[in-house]
Amino acid sequence: MSWLNEFDDRLAALDAQSLRRVRRAVAPEQGARLNVDGVSLLAFCSNDYLGLAQDPLLRQAVHAAVDRYGVGSGASPMVSGHSVANAALERELAEAVGLPRALYFYAGYATNASTVPALVGEGDALFSDALNHACLIDGARLSKATVHRFPHGDLARLDALLAASPARRKLVISDAVVSMDGDVADITGLHALCERHDALLLLDDAHGFGVLGPQGRGALAAAGLTGPGASPRVLYMATLGKALGVAGAFVVGPESLVEWLLQKTRSYTYATAAPALLAEAVRAGLRCVLGAEGERRRQHLAALIAQLREGLAPGANAAVDAAGWTLMPSDTAIQPLVIGDNEAALTVMAALREQGIWVPAIRPPTVPAGTARLRIALSAAHQTEDVDALLGALRAAAAGLSADRAEEPGQLAAAAATQGA
Repeated sequence: MSWLNEFDDRLAALDAQSLRRVRRAVAPEQGARLNVDGVSLLAFCSNDYLGLAQDPLLRQAVHAAVDRYGVGSGASPMVSGHSVANAALERELAEAVGLPRALYFYAGYATNASTVPALVGEGDALFSDALNHACLIDGARLSKATVHRFPHGDLARLDALLAASPARRKLVISDAVVSMDGDVADITGLHALCERHDALLLLDDAHGFGVLGPQGRGALAAAGLTGPGASPRVLYMATLGKALGVAGAFVVGPESLVEWLLQKTRSYTYATAAPALLAEAVRAGLRCVLGAEGERRRQHLAALIAQLREGLAPGANAAVDAAGWTLMPSDTAIQPLVIGDNEAALTVMAALREQGIWVPAIRPPTVPAGTARLRIALSAAHQTEDVDALLGALRAAAAGLSADRAEEPGQLAAAAATQGA
C-alpha cells in the first residue's frame, strides 16, 4: 500500500489525542467582538493588543495609499518593490526603537526563518531558548549551525554553554515575550552574557513592540539598550501585525549588520515586497503608538490585565480554584490559564463558547505536553465589563465541568475538537 494512504490514519491519530486544528471564518464586529462561523462572540484570542486593527486612522491611511500607489508592489525589494512608503517606514521604525537602521519584511515568520541562517552557518554556534517561537527554531535548523538549546530563561545554563563552545561566531536567540506564556525575558542578563562571550543577541519582540517600554518602543528600550549608547551586538526584531494592527515585520540594529541582512536574507531578496498600502497603515499605527493616544490605550490595557489577574487570583474564584486551573505569572496582555489535559482544555473552550465567549485552547506541540491551556489575550478594545463577563463565564465553566462530564461524557470535547488551536 502506498504511504500516501496513511494520511487518514494519521489524522485519526490526531483526533484521538484531541490535537486536530480547524480554521474558523472570522469577520470583525464592534469593539472586541468577532463573527465566528456566523456567530457573534466576545473574543479573547487576538494579538491586536492596542485595538488598532480596525482603527479609522489606519483605514484612512490605506485608502489614501491605494489612491497613490495602487495595490501590489510588483516585485521584490531588490528589483522595484521597495516603495518610498516602505523606505519612510524603515526610517521611522529605526527611530522609534532607537537603533541605527531598519529592514522591513513582508512577514514575521519569514523574517526569523531567514535572518538566522544569514547570520550563522556550518561551524558556528547557536544558543536557543527552549520556548522560542517556531520561526526562530526553523531558522536555527536552516542555518546548519550547531544548536545548543537551554532551559527557558536559565541564564546560568546559557553561560555554561557559551563558555564551553569553541566556535568563533556565536548567536543567542530569544523571544522577548513568550507567545504562549506571557513572561518577559531577562534582556539585560542575556546581553551581559553576550558581552562576556563575544556573542550576538537576536531578540524577537513580536509581542512587546507597541506595548512595552517608554511610549511602547519595545522590550529592548525598556531594558535601556537603545539610543545613543546602544549595544553593537544586538539585533532587534518585531512584528507589525500585533500591537501595530497591520502585517509584516522588521529587523533593526547596527548599520553593518542590517546591510548584511539586506544582502543575504533570502526571504527579503527573493519575495515580493510588502505593498505600500500596508507600509502606510503601519506608519499611521506607529504615530498612534508613540503619541498620547497610544499611552491612553496602554494604560487601559494595563488596567484590564490587573482586573483579570485579580479576578483569577487564588481565593478570588472558588470554582476556578477547585478545578485546579493555574493562571501563569504574566504582566503582559498574554494571560495563559493552564488546564492541563488536552480534552479538558477543549471542553472548557466549548463551554465558554456556549456562553458567547471565544478563548482558544492551545495544545501540544505549541505548548509542552500536559500544559494545554486557554490563551487569554487582552486588548485595549476590551472594556471592563468584557473582562467581568469572561470571569463569570470561567466561573460557570469550572463549576459545571464535573457535571457535564458525568452526564454527557466526551460530548462537549467532541464538539470542541473542531475549535481548538
